[in-house]
Amino acid sequence: MNVDTSRWSGEGEFTTVLVDRLQQVAGIAAIRVEDAPASRAESDYNFLSNEVYVTFDVVVRHERIRHFGVFPGTRTVNDKAMTMATLERALNDLPEIGAPDYADAAMLQYLRTERIIPPYQTRGYKLVELVRIYEAGTTPRS
Repeated sequence: MNVDTSRWSGEGEFTTVLVDRLQQVAGIAAIRVEDAPASRAESDYNFLSNEVYVTFDVVVRHERIRHFGVFPGTRTVNDKAMTMATLERALNDLPEIGAPDYADAAMLQYLRTERIIPPYQTRGYKLVELVRIYEAGTTPRS
């Protein structure tokens, strides 16, 4: 499995857990993690936005065809080993990940919030982490 984290700052505890679990899912060939431009920080909250792109394994199968309706032959067909719907079901079964907050045919979205109170401060901040999972190589959403 190929995991590319060169465009990711490494922030986000949920993103780290998600990437670790995605590496264990059969049917995924590569993972790329990036920081999204929506990340920002204020005095009372931090908003982290990360994007995860997955590439699914390819299953090769041969099917019989007839050329011009007469001559027998075979054709090689490449099918994906997994879809976004099957990935959603696989992540649903993991207790530390669970069901996505939003899902459609092209994206899975998780939103996690956590209250952080550092020991040296009397006032804490809210950490909001948004993670979106896309299939790599598909056309961008408009």
